[in-house]
Amino acid sequence: MTSLTEQQNAADFYDFETALTEEEREVLLRTRAFMRDEVRPLVAEHWAEGTFPEELIGRFRASGLAGLAYEGYGDHGPAASHLLTGMMAMEMSRVDASVATFFGVHNGLAMYAIHLGGDRAQRERWLPGMARMDTIGAFALTEPLDGSDIAAGMRTTARREGDTWVLNGAKRWIGNATFADHVVVWARDVADDQVKGFVVDKGTEGFTAEKIAHKASLRIVENADITLTDVRVAEADRLQNVSSFREVAEILRATRSGVAWQALGVMIGAYELALRYATERQQFGRPLAGFQLVQDLLVKSLGNITSSWGMLLQLARLQDAGVFRDEHSALAKAHVTGRMREVVAWAREIFGGNGIVLDYDVARFFADAEAIYSFEGTREMNTLIVGKAITGESAFV
Repeated sequence: MTSLTEQQNAADFYDFETALTEEEREVLLRTRAFMRDEVRPLVAEHWAEGTFPEELIGRFRASGLAGLAYEGYGDHGPAASHLLTGMMAMEMSRVDASVATFFGVHNGLAMYAIHLGGDRAQRERWLPGMARMDTIGAFALTEPLDGSDIAAGMRTTARREGDTWVLNGAKRWIGNATFADHVVVWARDVADDQVKGFVVDKGTEGFTAEKIAHKASLRIVENADITLTDVRVAEADRLQNVSSFREVAEILRATRSGVAWQALGVMIGAYELALRYATERQQFGRPLAGFQLVQDLLVKSLGNITSSWGMLLQLARLQDAGVFRDEHSALAKAHVTGRMREVVAWAREIFGGNGIVLDYDVARFFADAEAIYSFEGTREMNTLIVGKAITGESAFV
């Protein structure tokens, strides 16, 4: 039994969690307890070693936290609200952004791609096992030579031969790909030049995934370089409701808001560490928290957290109301990740020299923030999406 203090989020200065229903609050608390009890004890060592704790998959499976966003899957019927799933992403990142990213790739990008792009038979074929986490998913879009310009620059090709497709190309930075059971691969159809999606199973001949080493951020995540050499995929494994890059953009629009929630979680985790350290660390015969400049950093951090949380709360309401647009998620991702960068730097500053030692955890948040700042659309690209929306002028080229 956890105490009320343990259940509370110290950074929830405006009581945003009260926007959840009682049932949603129970799921959030279950997520919080899972991350505290099952994940936190593992992450520092695995982050230092750059390894993924494989035992976490079984623990996630037992938690019943996957699949809640999809009606008919997970451990309840109706789909969870965007507010709940957003706060779950926040709660996971509050402990570790790498584990939150692993979960987001599987539960968000991969499952949503199949949910949106697959027909009914395909959804029934893949999603139940993924919701139980009996099988793990990955999402292969980014390529070695193409990132922000992937819509026009995709080099991975798909060529149809009867009821089979032949895929050739390469993908980079693909989370979970070294161990995923199902990888959603995006390729350009050589016949009509349109992007299509394919579910490639682990062990398929011609498919290789090599772990990217020497990362300085999200070190627990198993990012991979994928090579596709004459990979043969059945027509039944092509996502039937995807006919162009428009569907890919729809997936990214939805998941980009989840990354903003992750950024909020990183802010909160770093802030809580700094606040605790400031109250415990003594300098000149008094706690660091008793100095004006330290309080200034803490209050600025709390201000960034509170304003970002308010933005994301309204964003979730727009999503749940069905009036959510590209520029909404783009502004949230660009703004919140920028505020996150400030908070993790201020938190590390409060720790002084101890802030670069992994034993104090804040260095992990500081480093992981850099990846979150960059993926799912850089600040510059998201700025241009919003800029076009508010001016009517495209400044992409």
